[in-house]
Amino acid sequence: MSTEILACLQSRADERGVVLDAPQRSAACQLQRLHDDLVQPSAILDSRLLRHVLKPRPVLGLYLWGAVGRGKSFLMDAFFSCVPLKHKRRMHFHHFMQEVHDRLAAMKGQSDPLTRLAREFSRQVRLLCLDEFHINDITDAMLMRGLLQGLLDRGVALVVTSNAEPDSLYRNGLQRGQFLPTIALIKQRMEVVRLDGGADYRLGALEQAGIYHTPLDERADQALEAIFLEQAGSEGEKGSRLEVAGRMIKSRRQGGGVAWFEFAELCGGPRSKADYIELAGCFHTLLLSGVPQFDSQSLAQARRFLWLVDEFYDRRVKLVLSAAVPLGRLGPSSLFDGEFERALSRLAEMQSHAYLANIHQPS
Repeated sequence: MSTEILACLQSRADERGVVLDAPQRSAACQLQRLHDDLVQPSAILDSRLLRHVLKPRPVLGLYLWGAVGRGKSFLMDAFFSCVPLKHKRRMHFHHFMQEVHDRLAAMKGQSDPLTRLAREFSRQVRLLCLDEFHINDITDAMLMRGLLQGLLDRGVALVVTSNAEPDSLYRNGLQRGQFLPTIALIKQRMEVVRLDGGADYRLGALEQAGIYHTPLDERADQALEAIFLEQAGSEGEKGSRLEVAGRMIKSRRQGGGVAWFEFAELCGGPRSKADYIELAGCFHTLLLSGVPQFDSQSLAQARRFLWLVDEFYDRRVKLVLSAAVPLGRLGPSSLFDGEFERALSRLAEMQSHAYLANIHQPS
């Protein structure tokens, strides 16, 4: 086994002041093995003539799972940047599924569209890295088996991160029995590596930085930017748009399971509970800038904010806010017959160590 990826991962960890623990080093070894399979094909396949007639050598994928803050995205991103492959893609799973649905819609009326789509992907990428893999929708659950099977059969190497072990995917989902073969496929065709135990380096940083910043000034904005960089492990995608519950939403930044939005973008326009349910499944940490002080003139925004807080609380999403006023003055506790008081109480609890140490529940 070569050591290029091991050295690269160690260098990235040193840059961030992170000491790789035993589970992370074990995962690094598996990533090194995958690197060797990808870039050191057998001599027979090095022949250009035979490469056209022989199927690609099967490559086991990698399924990295564990609690938030265990370095899954960091390891995957470092691996992705270090692998010397031209045809590779790294995507958040939510964005991947959006693309899948869009491309399937374009194939409407064609026979066996999943096979066609897997063939298209295999012609475009040799390595596909998917961050924050989760299933909370029956349509996605039904699509995944055929798509994963098609990608793996065509030699696409998959590296996936998830907060859930394979057996817990889509738990309690509608018609889950039809999804069980997908779980079996993951366990058969991908190396499942658990990243657990050890210190959650992001938790300590988040507690130290604080999750409620007021007033709305440059200092608060700088604090949220620093928190994003620490929690995401990178600068992420700036100004990207994503489709949520059928509507486009613009983010300030997103990456590594973390997203940063303006309050007006999430709560200022026509939104429903479905928007916040979907966001809570996609991101383990969400930053929200520009939360106003609510009054009788902003009841619609206050109601959406209440929905957001309730859904994020139930899914154990870490919520970082910049607001116009301190938490106790955010709005009258009597708003919505006391429901807003419950939201304020939950926001206070969401700043506690006990809450922040919870595992994200994407579904």
